[in-house]
Amino acid sequence: MEFETKIKMINEQWTDIYYLLHYVEKDNLTHQAIRLLQYIDKNQETTIGDLAKHTNTSSNTASEHIKRLIKKGLVTKKRSEEDERKIIVNITEEGKCTLYRHTKLDETKLRIVFDSLSSSELEMIQKGFSIFTEVTKKCLL
Repeated sequence: MEFETKIKMINEQWTDIYYLLHYVEKDNLTHQAIRLLQYIDKNQETTIGDLAKHTNTSSNTASEHIKRLIKKGLVTKKRSEEDERKIIVNITEEGKCTLYRHTKLDETKLRIVFDSLSSSELEMIQKGFSIFTEVTKKCLL
């Protein structure tokens, strides 16, 4: 199979998996807000400048997004203990729960699917995801 076809096929399969297995959420959060929460959760000592660079927006725009997330109780801001000029943005426990529901797969649905697989099929899927994750991190981090 041609490389480009494989890429398209994996992308289609990935979106099918997420579509069928995601949590149904009622939170009114934008895609941008979720991406900001992901970045904050995955990176230590996150600043508004880091978030602006990550989202390819101005610091003012990133700051406005963070104000909305603070209002919802999903993040907090505090001054850095090492450098008081720096403002550090942290995700709250509520923010972590919200992020989980917006980015992870529904474990109840996963159990239903996994119960229909043999142990060798399940192991093969887990091994494939493990390899894919490891190589992705090596290539992109």
